[in-house]
Amino acid sequence: MTSVVLIISHALLMMGVVVRVLLRRPARGVALAWLLLAVALPYLGALLYFLIGERRISRRRALRLANLQADFRRITAPHIAENAKLLRIEDIAQSQQPLQKAGESLFGVPVIAGNRIQLISDTLGNLRSIAADIDAARESVLMEFYIWSEGGLISDVRDALIRAAKRGVTCLVLIDAMGAGRWWSSEEPAALRGAGVELRAALPVGLLHGLTSRTDLRLHRKIVVIDGGTAWTGSMNMVDPRFFKQDAGVGKWIDAMLRIEGPVAGLLACVMISDWLAEGGDDLEEVLAKTRIRPVSPVAAAPVQVLASGPGETGDSLLQIMLCLITAAHREVIITTPYFVPEDALVLALRGAAARGVRVVLVLPRHIDSLLVRHASRSYFDEILEAGGEILQFDGGLLHTKSITVDGEVALFGTANFDMRSLWLNYEVSLMLYDKRSVADLRELQASYMAAAQPVPFVEWPERPLGARLLESAMRLVSPLL
Repeated sequence: MTSVVLIISHALLMMGVVVRVLLRRPARGVALAWLLLAVALPYLGALLYFLIGERRISRRRALRLANLQADFRRITAPHIAENAKLLRIEDIAQSQQPLQKAGESLFGVPVIAGNRIQLISDTLGNLRSIAADIDAARESVLMEFYIWSEGGLISDVRDALIRAAKRGVTCLVLIDAMGAGRWWSSEEPAALRGAGVELRAALPVGLLHGLTSRTDLRLHRKIVVIDGGTAWTGSMNMVDPRFFKQDAGVGKWIDAMLRIEGPVAGLLACVMISDWLAEGGDDLEEVLAKTRIRPVSPVAAAPVQVLASGPGETGDSLLQIMLCLITAAHREVIITTPYFVPEDALVLALRGAAARGVRVVLVLPRHIDSLLVRHASRSYFDEILEAGGEILQFDGGLLHTKSITVDGEVALFGTANFDMRSLWLNYEVSLMLYDKRSVADLRELQASYMAAAQPVPFVEWPERPLGARLLESAMRLVSPLL
């Protein structure tokens, strides 16, 4: 009798998974991966699907995000209108104008001119400079990060925030609940709140949240905005690499950040404020009043486009803009990313670019902190190498910089990895750079990574042990779930 009940319940669960997958119509690879998992792991596979198998947000959050989309358009409108007088069509090269139009169509934000951009790859220098910018703040400090970890120069940033709050500066700090799980249980949050810093956890996890929404959606953005006129964004979490994950066996994390002065800082402030409002019931006008975010005057000429993506916000816009970038290439596409688990469409785009004579180079860290992702990533190497692409493995630590440059003329830089998690599950922020100097600086940084990397040999790679190939292929089958 018990076995009959188990058989019937398993059949009903399987039927439920199949019906849900068919109705949701995910990508074929994702659908097949979940169906395979549900078959291979009875009950557990079905349970995992209903917990994390769908890009599902709670009804309450969906409604809040829908309202915030209107609020976001309203609060960015003054910044965009003020900037429209600065940007001339000739400021964007003719070859880049389709990308600019695609970015505006997909993300709702045009190119913003009048900025000064500085690319900094010295993480310790970045932390010191962020602390100095916070010490110079007069009105507001807005910060959001995926990971915040104690130790080293992070104490300088924390102390600068405490000093700012005590002198009356509005300090809003939004940190992901899971990414900084250990930090949230430390004494630092209480110390910040005690000084007057407004601190909030993004996307809290727990059983109740799991019943209403997918529990592994993450706020992966890294943004600092000072007085609405100076901003930081890029790959760096709020961690000191000398102390962070030293037992992971991957070396120091290698990051880069952009320090931006000018009108685009206001757009990044709007992204952070929208995220802040999504996690609480604050009144928008009150938040705007106390942060005093308003359009700022141009300080230079660099044009930049802010591309904020995430579940419930932009659908497949990040995938679309990456495809636009790759297909626009005439000479070269250089990609740096720590996690390479791409959509099939991106693999096809890279292969197609290589086939038409474009130099395609992937710069990946040799060692990463996820064993599953490491093996899944390697399963894609054959296709890239066979198409004529180059894969370089960086030996100087965990290369964490996320960047794409095309023909040395345009670039995508920010928080998004070249993987399905960034495309579908994370809230990310990227910048499209159209400024020749900024792109040249980034291309130079990529060249330094390439110089410290070793190529994966096309001839030898297919000859690696059978066990390694089988493991990589198995991990690829579940790569849509990673």
